[in-house]
Amino acid sequence: MTEYVIRFCLGGFAVSAFAVLGDLFRPKSFAGLFGAAPSVAVATLAMAFWNQGAAYAALEGRSMMIGSLALCLYSVAVCQLMKRYELPALVATVLSLTVWTLIALGGKWLLFG
Repeated sequence: MTEYVIRFCLGGFAVSAFAVLGDLFRPKSFAGLFGAAPSVAVATLAMAFWNQGAAYAALEGRSMMIGSLALCLYSVAVCQLMKRYELPALVATVLSLTVWTLIALGGKWLLFG
């Protein structure tokens, strides 16, 4: 239970810090970008470092980077399928899940051998 409270506090602090950064920079759309995923990642990595050590936190960080790359390519695939081929959102999403899965599994294979 204590771990959840610490994670909550770290995440809240990180969200607040990234929101301040978002207000400092232009355009204001950066506020949403800075407020979401980075704050969760920072809190998760801090807890991993605290509980498991630097090697485990580094592995978590690499896994997060692979996951973010897979999500980025998934998003591009969905947009292309919907705009270029005019597929419905559900069809484009389901087809693009294969892209996400292949990139994530390929990254896992590269990371772990």
